[in-house]
Amino acid sequence: MTRRPPVALRPLLPTDVPVCAQIFRDAIEALTGEDYDPGQQEAWASLADDFEGFGARLTKALTIVATDEGEVVGFASLVGNETLDMLYVAPDMAGRGVATTLADAIETLAGARGTKVLTVQASDTALPFFMDRGFEAQQRNTVHRAGQWLANTTMTKAIEPPGGGGGKPS
Repeated sequence: MTRRPPVALRPLLPTDVPVCAQIFRDAIEALTGEDYDPGQQEAWASLADDFEGFGARLTKALTIVATDEGEVVGFASLVGNETLDMLYVAPDMAGRGVATTLADAIETLAGARGTKVLTVQASDTALPFFMDRGFEAQQRNTVHRAGQWLANTTMTKAIEPPGGGGGKPS
C-alpha cells in the first residue's frame, strides 16, 4: 500500500477564493448534519453566497490553504493573531489529517506572533476536534444567520511561544 504524501501548505491566493467558498459550503452540507438541521446548514453555508464578503474575510486574515497534488483541499484563517476564524476541509479529505495540519500551522503562526491564548468559535461538529487539541470550552453561544439560530462554543487554548518557552529565565 502506497502512503499518500502529506498535504502542502501555502498562503491564500486571490484565485483560491472560489474553491475555498465551495469547500466551505460542501463541508457544512456534508459534515455537520448530525449537529445542525438542513435549515441551519443552509443559513450557515449561505455566508459563501456573498462572494465578495467571503473573499474579503479570507484576504483580510492570514489565511493558509492545504493542497493535495496541487489542488486546494482545505483552509484556515488567523484573525488578529489570536483568533482561529475558519477551518474547513473538503469532505472527501476529512479524516486524513488535513484539519490537524492546518490547525498546527495556525497555532505555530499565532505563537510566533506573540499570542498567549488562541480563541475559536467551534461549531458543535468541530467541538471534539478542538477539545482533543487542548482547547477548553469557555461559553456557549447562539448566532443568528439568515433566519436561523446556530449554536457554537467559544474555546481557548494557551499557546507556547516558539522554542517551547517552558524553561526558567536565566
